[in-house]
Amino acid sequence: MTPPLHAPTATPAAAHTAYGGRDRLNVLFICTGNSIRSVLAEAITNQTVGQRFRAYSAGSHPSGRVHPEVLALLERHHLSTEGLFSKSWLEFATPDAPRMDFVLTVCDHAAGEVCPVWPGQPVSAHWGVADPTRRAFNADTLEQAFFETYTVLARRIGLLANLPLDKLDRLALQRELAQIGHVTG
Repeated sequence: MTPPLHAPTATPAAAHTAYGGRDRLNVLFICTGNSIRSVLAEAITNQTVGQRFRAYSAGSHPSGRVHPEVLALLERHHLSTEGLFSKSWLEFATPDAPRMDFVLTVCDHAAGEVCPVWPGQPVSAHWGVADPTRRAFNADTLEQAFFETYTVLARRIGLLANLPLDKLDRLALQRELAQIGHVTG
């Protein structure tokens, strides 16, 4: 069994200063179906750097289910699957929704769609990751493709968690997030 990939942790002190006294910053991961990549990113973030970030996921056209291989992969890495479900991004565009600090698209299709207006004007970036179901030809390659997706997302989330948020203005933060979106496993 492969040990879980844990993103490096960082203290929330920088975020506390940069984000109006809040220790945990909200990040929304978006993918079209909200069944694979965005759900993986939500789970990885909440369980590896959850002291600094609170992650959510959503889709422009949610599938209504989390892919079974996502659930199996998270369980193999000892990450909880509790509370994970496919939902619409419209849930996060309402005035009573949690205020997002970051909105990150994790699939190319969602990046090209017209997004809702997010309350609070969060910093956004595209972190495209290929759909693992389109790279798989059988059960073994499916598992490998999902693991590669997990690895890329975990690496990027670790880099996000270690950004010096107290030293970056909005434009610099936007650039850093865009660069992270090009990092592979």
